[in-house]
Order: sequence, then C-alpha cells, then structure tokens
Amino acid sequence: MRKFFFLAFICFASLAVNSQELNALVTINTEKIQSSNKQVYTTLETALTEFINQKQWTDKKFKLQERINCAFTIIVNEQNGNNFSASLQIQATRPVYNSSYASPILNINDTNFNFRYNEFDPLIYNPNIYDSNLVSMIAFYAYVIIGVDADTFAKKGGQDYLKQAENAMLQAQSNGESGWQNQIGEQNRFALIDSLLSEKFAALRTIYYDYHRNGFDSMTNNIDEAKQAIERSVIDLDKLHNITVGNYMIRIFLDAKADEIVSVFSDGKPTRNQQKMLTVLQTISPTYENKWEKIK
Repeated sequence: MRKFFFLAFICFASLAVNSQELNALVTINTEKIQSSNKQVYTTLETALTEFINQKQWTDKKFKLQERINCAFTIIVNEQNGNNFSASLQIQATRPVYNSSYASPILNINDTNFNFRYNEFDPLIYNPNIYDSNLVSMIAFYAYVIIGVDADTFAKKGGQDYLKQAENAMLQAQSNGESGWQNQIGEQNRFALIDSLLSEKFAALRTIYYDYHRNGFDSMTNNIDEAKQAIERSVIDLDKLHNITVGNYMIRIFLDAKADEIVSVFSDGKPTRNQQKMLTVLQTISPTYENKWEKIK
C-alpha cells in the first residue's frame, strides 16, 4: 500500500512554528493562463499557507504529531485583473495506528471557485462576518477536513467542526456567492455539508469511524478481522444508495478510498463476504468498474 503515501511528504513540506490543527501544503497552478505578473500567485500561495497552518481553527490543543496532513491545490483557469476563476482540489489523510501508513480521507475537486484577491490583502476569518469568497472557501474546507478526520477517531466526533463548516457556508450563502446555494441536484458545498450533518446520512459518518478504527487501526493486531471490518463498512455504503440524486456522498467517500479498497482486497485470501462487497461496489459506483475488476 506504499502508493497511497501521496501526502506523506507534507509533514515536512509546510512545517510552521505556530501551526495548529492543520499541516497543509498549498499549491497554485497557473499553467492555464498567461500573466505578466506571476508574483501575485507566489504571494497568495505563501499567504494561504500561513493562514491555514498558523490559525487555530478549534479550541482543541493538537500535538505536533496530531496535526492533519492535507493539501489545497488551486488551479487557476482565468484571471481578469484582481478577479480569478479557478478550481480547488482538497486532499487529506489520517495516520493509521501503529503504522507509518496514512489513509486518505478526502479527495474533493471543487470546480466552482471564483475569488477576488489584491496582492498582500490580509486573510482573516471571522465566523460572524463574511469577508471574501477566498477566505470562506478555505475556512469551509478547513473545518470539513477537521470534522471528517475527527469522525474517523470517534463516532460523530467531528460534529462541532462540521457545524463550523456549515456556518462558513451560511455566511457565504447570504452574500449570494455561487457554489453555496441550495439547488436540487447540485453537488456543491451546500450539498456536502448539509449531507454530512443530515440524519439521512448518519450511516456514512459511522462508516468513516468503523472503516478506520475497527479496520485500519486494527491491522497490526489481526489483519483478517481488520479486513472484515473494512469489508462490512464498504457493504454498509449500500444503505446510502439512491438517498439522493447522483449518490454524491458515496462518491465523496470512494473518490478518496477506491484505490485503497482495491489494494486491501486484491492481495491475500478472500474475506468472508468479499463477493457481496464487490457486488455493492459495482452497483453504487459503476464509474470505478475498472478498479473493482482488480479485486480477487
């Protein structure tokens, strides 16, 4: 499973003296645009790195080794003066108990990221006041990362942090920004946080916990029982099937986990209900059929 160490280097790449809950690598990709002033992107990249890593997002004290390794990749599509059209890729991992392996928990590509930025503008997040779409986007996903990570260590352990993400969403929504609105069938930021906090999707948050705590964190004790716990968690994804149009939350889970699941179940003897798990995966996520074929 070495190929999944895709964020392992982050723990050294963006180390900051005053960093708090997050240990983020920020990258701004400008290959799609022609600009005479590339310095503004270097300035923004540095400012975002400091903003994310040095802000204390919660009232919990994180030890150095407890910080959440994550990556924010901004791909700029267009620039018009101080206005930017971009997409934002968010990735995050969590450590596995008694192991050097980092398990991916989020891999989200948000393609609707429009923001205004003047070089050297301060980046300050106030949960009670809307500042800008740039600040709101970063704050929203910071809290989503912290919330989902906490859910993998305790059942609904991320509730308070996800509520903070919801608050960031509501502040941005009230200012009419796109991507935050409640639109039927839209797989956007509103849909993401609304689903994570909805009782309809309570099973998903239990799956995040069981998959990691009873699965991966038990690998070094009993690999067979750990694999069975992971198998049960994947099968439980079927409970979410057809709850909403497009199975957005299933995609959120599997966009991070598909390769990892294949790696776990393509080696060694088959688990007790592996065929049932495979059938579930083929049903709920046919777009990954080429990956599921590798499960033996």
